[in-house]
Amino acid sequence: MAEQQIADAAAGAGKPEKGSNEWGQAIAALVVVGGLAAFLLSGTFQQKSSDPEPAECHTSDDARPSKPVSGVQLCSALNRADLPTLLGTPTEYAMTASGKESVGDWADGTKTVTPEAEVQLSTYTVNLSTSDDDIPVAEMAGFLGRSVENRTIGGHPAVLYSDRTIALKFNLGGGKVDTGAGGIARSLLVAKDTKDGGGFYEVSIWRQDDVLPDDLALLRVAETVLPTVPGWTAG
Repeated sequence: MAEQQIADAAAGAGKPEKGSNEWGQAIAALVVVGGLAAFLLSGTFQQKSSDPEPAECHTSDDARPSKPVSGVQLCSALNRADLPTLLGTPTEYAMTASGKESVGDWADGTKTVTPEAEVQLSTYTVNLSTSDDDIPVAEMAGFLGRSVENRTIGGHPAVLYSDRTIALKFNLGGGKVDTGAGGIARSLLVAKDTKDGGGFYEVSIWRQDDVLPDDLALLRVAETVLPTVPGWTAG
């Protein structure tokens, strides 16, 4: 999400906006997340009449292993039993859980691989990604708007900011898919190391409705999940 906003600022690119519900149509809310602004659509949906079990992490068919951490490892860290409690929705459970590697081609011919994971509950969707970019979080904060707030997560410098989700509206009769602006996502960029020497983790949450996400829920998730990600350094 953050790197895409930097790229948009440099290239003058815009983001699509979200439409409204109509009869005969279904809306799926997504968010632009991670260093490559990728859409994470894969997942394992479980629907049972009684005693539902949380979804297990699913790997997309085109997943590419990343070092030092993969999308599946991020999913394993994020898809924890107490995630609903951390989000303030203790009676819910993970309906989808997935991990993947997003590959980006840049103008200079280089390629970057961004591992990311996503877990969806009834109320919230949570996304976790990591980037090895050498830009410090403090520098990236300048591209994220005036509402950026400084934070510290486990001794690591971090910034809290908002972004728009993107909604896909499926016309079940006509076979068309429209995009439009959705609700608000709240995201944390957390430096890879305590000195903010470059690279970051990004944790984003957004709701399935248009209600503003709870910042305390986001902070609880980041403070609990990030120390379990391979490669995390204690502050």
